[in-house]
Amino acid sequence: MHDLKNFNFKTEFNTFIIAEIGINHGGKIKKALELIKSASKTGCDAVKFQTYISEKRAPKNKFSELHDILKSCELKFSEFSIIKNYCDELNIEFFSTAFDEESIDFLNSIEMNIFKISSFDLINHKLIEKISSLGKTNILSLGMGNKKEIDTASKILARNPKCKNALLHCISSYPTKEENAHLVTINFLKEKYKDFIIGLSDHTVNIKVPSYAAVLGAQIIEKHFKINENMNCIDESVSITELQMKKLVSEVRLIEKIMGVDKEDLTKEEKDIIKYRRNNIL
Repeated sequence: MHDLKNFNFKTEFNTFIIAEIGINHGGKIKKALELIKSASKTGCDAVKFQTYISEKRAPKNKFSELHDILKSCELKFSEFSIIKNYCDELNIEFFSTAFDEESIDFLNSIEMNIFKISSFDLINHKLIEKISSLGKTNILSLGMGNKKEIDTASKILARNPKCKNALLHCISSYPTKEENAHLVTINFLKEKYKDFIIGLSDHTVNIKVPSYAAVLGAQIIEKHFKINENMNCIDESVSITELQMKKLVSEVRLIEKIMGVDKEDLTKEEKDIIKYRRNNIL
């Protein structure tokens, strides 16, 4: 397992892979633990949840239908303590998207190393400032954001020099068609935000797009996760199974080997063949 807090991003092709459990547990702690156990078998580096108080995330008087869905999937803070301990036992990184001040404070109290900020909070400057003040590793998804909004949010995160920050290219469409993935954005983000780790939060239904993102140098890949095709869950339409996640991890690790490092001299494979090189011979 890679530890993102101490992850070595010196080489471009070095990828931290996240199984986003999100709210696919349906508010059931037993199901949450089953999802963690399943994800731990795939070789991915982390599992990500969502931590929130429904009344603050989506007030019932404003977002009645959304509130009811979120309420049915809400886990107690005490249950997140159980989840964190279980992840530690399985040697897989636990982290979560925090949607309110109380959730931020709680997650910090259990020594969570990584904070995720949702695309839906890209312009929630107060929340971003609160998370940045902790000096942790922060991952911000950029779905629905324009260049000005992304620039403002990234500057808020960068104010605290203790933070290690990442930006994830994201298309907030559920599911996203492969032809609408706009992966060229990864190149733009790498060029503009050189002090940030750049990655992908993907909502396509397969693993092709995140694999291509790894070729482009995305150093974080986040995919929604479910145990198998028979699992009924909130985000099933954009979630990949345990078998698919295993394949994604395997493909990304192979891509890392294929990409290698800059060739500055003979490779060891070339040294035995160089004697056959021709010089000034017609």
